[in-house]
Amino acid sequence: MTSSTGSTGRRADAEQNRARIVEVARAALTRSSDAALNAIAKEAGVGQGTLYRHFPTREALLVEVYRTDLRDLLDAAPGLLREHAPDVALRRWLDRLAAYGRIKHGAAQAVRAATRADLSAEYYAETVATIGLLLTAGQDAGSLRPDTDAEDVLLLVGFLWRVPNEDWEARTALLLDVVMDGLRC
Repeated sequence: MTSSTGSTGRRADAEQNRARIVEVARAALTRSSDAALNAIAKEAGVGQGTLYRHFPTREALLVEVYRTDLRDLLDAAPGLLREHAPDVALRRWLDRLAAYGRIKHGAAQAVRAATRADLSAEYYAETVATIGLLLTAGQDAGSLRPDTDAEDVLLLVGFLWRVPNEDWEARTALLLDVVMDGLRC
């Protein structure tokens, strides 16, 4: 007899529901940090009971969106390097970081309320390592400055969490262009 549970011990349909809830919540939080849980459940095609079984609080859902987005962001770097020149891969990764920052900015208060441990600290070393992978590839290719390290780049893009909502996309793109211009040889 085959099991209908996945590696997490949940049934396959429960895993699909959970993933759908997280994806809908991600989109809803991008539109508004005040997205209502009942609207997220409805858009995900699940009842409120299903949503609350997976995420007993709003904060639990926000933390999971945060973690999922960060994991996707960190995992994207090798593929970007395979598909693009290193400086282009770094810029595309920074664009993804900006999108991630937009969601995190909207959920930051709730995430802080949900946990005393700063999730940024939990992933800091891996984030620096990912930026280092992209930066080193560009330095080895001769397209990015050799005198910059990953922590410098992370400091440079710290503005992403402070860009106001008005004209966010245009301002973020311009500021990332300035960062990339400074990083190129």
